[in-house]
Amino acid sequence: MATPSADAVMRHPHLAATCPSGWVRVDMHSHTLHSGDSTTTIDEIVEAVQLAGIDVLCVTDHNAIGGAKQLADILEREEICRVIVGSEVKTQTGEVIGLFLNGRIPFGAHAVETAQAIRKQGGLVYVPHPFDAMRRNLSETSLLELASMSLIDAVETFNAKTSLQSLNARAVAFAEQHDLAGGVGSDAHVPLAIGAACIDMPDFDGPQDFLDALRRGVQRGHHFDEPRPWAPRIVPSVAVDEFDGN
Repeated sequence: MATPSADAVMRHPHLAATCPSGWVRVDMHSHTLHSGDSTTTIDEIVEAVQLAGIDVLCVTDHNAIGGAKQLADILEREEICRVIVGSEVKTQTGEVIGLFLNGRIPFGAHAVETAQAIRKQGGLVYVPHPFDAMRRNLSETSLLELASMSLIDAVETFNAKTSLQSLNARAVAFAEQHDLAGGVGSDAHVPLAIGAACIDMPDFDGPQDFLDALRRGVQRGHHFDEPRPWAPRIVPSVAVDEFDGN
């Protein structure tokens, strides 16, 4: 397990806890400037991951995988942490995250079609902030439809940006009711948020092993949604996910 900095522990005290031998610390929900609503650069993510001591980062930009692929190349080449390429995809009834992707998932489709497209790539269907109406959550009707069709692999049971903990509690109850794995993520749109919520879990090899390990994980985190300190920057257009060749 990587060692977090003193500043990171002061900001997120749960990072001081150590993982058992053979376990890894995973932040399952993060964003870069490729999301369009985040101005966090690739270099800032690299630094933030090192400071937080994250072992595995799921990069889940909105409707894009270019930033995730770029970070996977940098972070894994430098042996800083592993990256799971993901995307938070807009559907007709809210957002769905695909993990372990190798290509972009078309956005704006029906939630069922989106989940099926993720599965077609061998990815995992992960539902973020399922009951938080302030966060473009998947509608409850769609959530139940996907669950009834066995098209959900995991539900985000703790999202650091969800201010009402009762909503995270509803997610936990839903996961238990439908026998789904529970995931945890910072939903970081700013560098300081990386690691604000994470899960310690056994190390894994591939999507199914990840899902099995997730069920044994230990949730860590707290609410964290501080605004980004102002800094001048030029954010490039991300209308085209150039790193995916589209």
